[in-house]
Amino acid sequence: MYTKPCLSHADVATLLSAARAEAERNQWAVSIAVVDDGGHLLGLYRLDGAAPLSAHIAPAKARTAALGRRESIVYEEMINKGRVSFLSAPEIEGMLEGGVPVLIDGQVAGAVGVSGVKSSEDAQIAKAGIAALGLGA
Repeated sequence: MYTKPCLSHADVATLLSAARAEAERNQWAVSIAVVDDGGHLLGLYRLDGAAPLSAHIAPAKARTAALGRRESIVYEEMINKGRVSFLSAPEIEGMLEGGVPVLIDGQVAGAVGVSGVKSSEDAQIAKAGIAALGLGA
């Protein structure tokens, strides 16, 4: 039988809280989503002033990172380099930077997705949330 790491409710709260603190420190109005390894939504914050659409994009970025087992920017870069047929890939819609997988012992336990500011800033917020779990590099 296989075993795998899973995000607990406390982990989700830690991720959301730390990501929110990073966004607020920079005065960025964003939505922050946390999903499990199957892309199922575990938690969502839409901060004051965040665009309504960001509450749809953040979970999509997180789901893409979880299902793809890599940061969502990988897909954005593939498409930007001309592999536009990847736009038809099933189940992944958030192919923009800002989705980051949560890795525990080399396994994906879930992902964080952020939307609302520049994509690199979205990723910065997601990574700040993940760093709060103290998982190391």
